[in-house]
Amino acid sequence: MNSVLAALIAASGTPSLDPTDSTGLPGYGELTKLANGIGSWALIASIVAILAGGVMWAFGHFSHNYQQALNGRKGVIVAAVAALLIGGSSQIINFFYSAGHNI
Repeated sequence: MNSVLAALIAASGTPSLDPTDSTGLPGYGELTKLANGIGSWALIASIVAILAGGVMWAFGHFSHNYQQALNGRKGVIVAAVAALLIGGSSQIINFFYSAGHNI
């Protein structure tokens, strides 16, 4: 059975894949706009989370509520890392795509 499969693959040639070719599917522009819009919303949510975490951190610090200050600090750090990943998402994807393409 494996020899039959290997013979079929050898006869059909090497399959190729080019995910950067956007001409094959309809709606490419709309999907690009949708991804950009979701990224914008995610950045706005990160800004709100940083503000809320900063307020929690400050109130927790000045009211000597160390658990609230810790949670606020964690919220600021998580929101900042989320904004970093959102901003660098296309470079991260391109890096891994090129690394996989070179295998």
